[in-house]
Amino acid sequence: MVNTVRINDIPIGGSVPFVLIAGPCVIEDDQTTFDIAAALKQLTDKLCIPFIFKASYDKANRTSIDSYRGPGLKNGLAVLSAIRKDIRVPIISDVHQVSEMELAGQILDVIQIPAFLCRQTDLLVSAAKTGKPINVKKGQFLAPWDMRHVVKKIRSSGNSNIILTDRGVSFGYNNLVSDFRCIKIMQDIGCPVIFDATHSVQLPGGAGASSSGQREFAPLLARAAIAAGADGIFIETHTDPDKALSDGPNSMKLTDLEPLLIQLKAIQRALQ
Repeated sequence: MVNTVRINDIPIGGSVPFVLIAGPCVIEDDQTTFDIAAALKQLTDKLCIPFIFKASYDKANRTSIDSYRGPGLKNGLAVLSAIRKDIRVPIISDVHQVSEMELAGQILDVIQIPAFLCRQTDLLVSAAKTGKPINVKKGQFLAPWDMRHVVKKIRSSGNSNIILTDRGVSFGYNNLVSDFRCIKIMQDIGCPVIFDATHSVQLPGGAGASSSGQREFAPLLARAAIAAGADGIFIETHTDPDKALSDGPNSMKLTDLEPLLIQLKAIQRALQ
């Protein structure tokens, strides 16, 4: 049985409407981040879709040392906190280090563990001890059934508010493939499962000093994931993905989201 996780007044898991986790990959500047958050809130309110805003204050796993990482912990959390208050939306961000967990836990509604760090025991336990809901992105190097060990580490500290996110599996060099069996397999661990439609079309390191991507396939994978029973969809989006400072090639254009979200709602209704 899938444990329903509540993010403020948003239930995730079971027979409830799918949740959308969306936003730019990284906080670029205050205004751009606010504009994207406000547009997403307006759209999801219009379509009656539960929404959690995502942006990273630090992308510590960029391909190149020269790549933009974000404003950092304190400045980034300040931006997210203001969005949470002014736009009235729950917020989620990546936490890469145990030393950041206490402060991040005071601000974030959901703590996200990046895919590359999903097996880091100290990080998982530290996140669990904040008492906040935790979204763990399945490493592209892990089988879905291996996530039961990740879940056990978090539950060992008394926190069962766990969401798992699938973002594809490594398929040779610089490529990922999505196996939609992962959704059911990880739900059988007892956790709601989100499908990351944009990171799943990433081509890691595919541009040499940065990752490339095939954003044109993100809507297709999102539709397939909802049809396969995913509890939510994760989408990185930007007003101008080609100019985004991180993950632009796999991010969807903000203005392309509405028709996709309408399709996703129709697919979920057809399954009920």
